[in-house]
Formats: sequence, structure tokens, C-alpha cells
Amino acid sequence: MYGANTDSELRGDYSRARSDFTVEQSWHAYSEADHALWRHLYARQSQLVPQYACREFADGLARTDCADAVPDLARVSTALQRASGWSLVAVPGFIPDEQFFRHIAARRFPVTVWLRTPEEFDYLVEPDIFHDFFGHVPMLFDRRFADFVQRYGEQGLKALDAGALPMAARLYWYTVEFGLIDAGDGLRAYGAGILSSGGETPYSVESAEPLRVRFDMARCMRTRYRIDAYQKTYFVIRSFDELADAMAQPLAPLIERLRAEPELEPDRLYPGDVPVAPRAARLAA
Repeated sequence: MYGANTDSELRGDYSRARSDFTVEQSWHAYSEADHALWRHLYARQSQLVPQYACREFADGLARTDCADAVPDLARVSTALQRASGWSLVAVPGFIPDEQFFRHIAARRFPVTVWLRTPEEFDYLVEPDIFHDFFGHVPMLFDRRFADFVQRYGEQGLKALDAGALPMAARLYWYTVEFGLIDAGDGLRAYGAGILSSGGETPYSVESAEPLRVRFDMARCMRTRYRIDAYQKTYFVIRSFDELADAMAQPLAPLIERLRAEPELEPDRLYPGDVPVAPRAARLAA
């Protein structure tokens, strides 16, 4: 995600970062305790994948082959390059927005190198390597989704130049981080923020508490979000082609139109919304 969206002191070691904010991963520096914590995190989340994650995520996760240890980014990059033309670059943590957009526009996904502590097993403020890798990398093996993310990076640079970063950030938040898909196998998650969270994974699909509405690009870009709680609204696509089609057109005209529109709250429905029922309600019906 974006480096400009936190007032907290950044946690990573930026002293060794290059001008593009990449660093060496130094995989051999991870301790056995780090690898054990990774295995614990992986075991918890991977158990949720068959029931809650979309097929594309499950397929991509299997191709990462990273259940036993903190992943070696260079090794996984080789497989990812063959699948979708993407590579992984190590970064110390949050990076500036412009550099983030430039990396993903060039099909390079930034992955934080540090791992959370055992005390942060269930929650941490900044994304660590588990969030960035487990949550994001599996979907990048799917070329349709990978193309969407690259296109988002290209459009994000233009939105940044136009002073429209909040609208671009909301689009990323509600798709790449917290997106749901309602395809042939029912309501499932594909967003990294969902699938790297033990609690939000079932909550996003089954709970009656949050709102779920059909994806609409303008509605999504106007809707505020919270970073310190489960989401109040999730946007639901029918297929990844829907994301590709939405990003096929330039964002600039839409941004200009939305400048005159008010921001929307994430805890209410608005005219034109198409609600989507949680999985439990469908089963009951």
C-alpha cells in the first residue's frame, strides 16, 4: 500500500534503501524463530483458503510453495515471471506513493522484508512480509488480475499528478486489498487485506454486519475506509474481467467528474447500490 497514509514512525530499516526504495532481502538473516512464526501464520491462513478464497488465489498460493519458511523473494520471482511477467522487489516497509505506483506499473510488486513479532500475530499496524506475500502474491499468478494491477499503477501515477490520490487509494483499497468476488463458486475473497487476516476472512464472507454491494468504480472511489477495523462495506465483482474492463478507460475524466461529488460513508447504502447477501443468508434461503 501507500507510504503517505500513516502518521506513525516507519518501522523498517530505510538506511540501506536504494533510490527506488528497494533493498536486499537478506533471506539468510531470518532466524529459526522467524521461520517458525511464518509456519504458524501460514498454517492458520491456509486452512481458511478452501472455504473462503477464490480459486485464482488458491491456485496461486500453491504455486508459491512457501509453507515451510519465510519465502525467498528471488526464488518465487522466477516462477511469477513465467506465469504473468511480474517480479517481486524487497522494500523496507511503506514506500512513497510515486515509487509504489512506478514499481507496479513496471510489474514489480514491493514486498516488505520484516516479519511481525509473535505478540502481533493477530494484528499489526504496518504490512509485514506475511501480509504482502501471502495476501498479494498468489493473485499475481493470475494474468488477468496481474494486468489489472499494472494498469492501476499506470493510472495511479496520473491520479497522483492530478492531486487525486485519495480516490485512487480507495480503488486499490476496495479491490486489491478488500475485494470480494461472486462467481460460479459463490461469494469468496480475493483481497490481500482479507486473506491475510484470520478474523476478517470469515467475517467478510459470512457476517451479516457489513454491507456488500456490487462493484461500481465511481461509488468505490468516493467511499471512505477505515484502516483500524474490519470494513463496513465490501465491493463485489462478478469476474476479474470486470476489473480489467473498469481500468481499460482513462481515470482522468472520471476523477474530474467525481471532484464535484461528496465523499461517501462506508456504513450505509446509497441510491443505485445493489446489495449482495452474505454466504450464510444464501445457504439459509
